[in-house]
Amino acid sequence: MRETAYAKINLALHVRRRREDGYHELETLFAFVDAGDELRAAPAGADRLRVTGEFAGTLSDPFGNIVAKALTSLPHGPGWDVLLDKRLPVAAGLGGGSADAGAVFRMVRDVHGLPEDWHARAARLGADVPACVESLACIGRGTGTELEPVANDLAGTPVLLVNPRIPLATGPVFQGWDGIDRGPMPQGDLRTIALEGRNDLEPPARALVPQIGDVLAALRNSGAWASRMSGSGATCFAVYDSPAQRDAAQAALPPAWWSLAGALR
Repeated sequence: MRETAYAKINLALHVRRRREDGYHELETLFAFVDAGDELRAAPAGADRLRVTGEFAGTLSDPFGNIVAKALTSLPHGPGWDVLLDKRLPVAAGLGGGSADAGAVFRMVRDVHGLPEDWHARAARLGADVPACVESLACIGRGTGTELEPVANDLAGTPVLLVNPRIPLATGPVFQGWDGIDRGPMPQGDLRTIALEGRNDLEPPARALVPQIGDVLAALRNSGAWASRMSGSGATCFAVYDSPAQRDAAQAALPPAWWSLAGALR
């Protein structure tokens, strides 16, 4: 079995309030890029997880990896031998771990089918995991687990992801949110929401990693029709009218930054 763990971006992310349970009430527009980590799996006598790739060294505990937790949460026979090629940076606002878990759910679905409560099982692994199971554009509410379909007019749109190679944990970014509700996410198709929406986590993220401002400045001067930070950062994205514009923008980036050129699913 082979599956891509598609990189997640938030075309908009509106934080509405802090909840009594410690989480935040969100309105977000999930979109997915046609590239990401790669997973291969084969039936085995017991679960085994091996991690390779550029960012394998950032996963200090493979057995605590969300891939292992996803396997444990689903019926899949005696075990699977899984190889994770970690191509996406960790703690980067791309939902990399959640995307890996979503890929596991899809592989299990193809072989064994998913239990009726798969959504609840996915949500227990992380707020982004339910959206990452299908890895198609959708609106997320609540903590991000309450999903709604959305008219996807951006499938195939060229997109560029850029990260300054600085990991940024989600918790401190949410803690830095100023608590001001700046209004609901706009309604409409993906293009409308991407143009009129915002990311309320950008100011606290930039306070922690000022280099995010450098990335956004480069993208906003690259011919993109929209650019924004994704999730809690520090990855930013830009969307373009043509692959040539995207590729020229990528070629002009500082070589020290990580980047990924792709298209929206």
